[in-house]
Amino acid sequence: MATDQIVLSKVGRVTGRVSPGLVGEVMIPIRGGSEAFNAFAVEPDAVIEVGTRVIVIDFDPPRTVRVQPF
Repeated sequence: MATDQIVLSKVGRVTGRVSPGLVGEVMIPIRGGSEAFNAFAVEPDAVIEVGTRVIVIDFDPPRTVRVQPF
């Protein structure tokens, strides 16, 4: 698999607030562009605001990631 298709360890930006009980959204650079992924925080009680840079810690195909602030 080409390195531009790997999601783990990518740094992205929150575009939809990540908080307990809600599905957030992050934009991640992949495949020569940026794509939106559903996001949850690694720490279950964490709140990550829009605009925060995050790093992908876990990936659940097809479009869900677990992130923490970078």
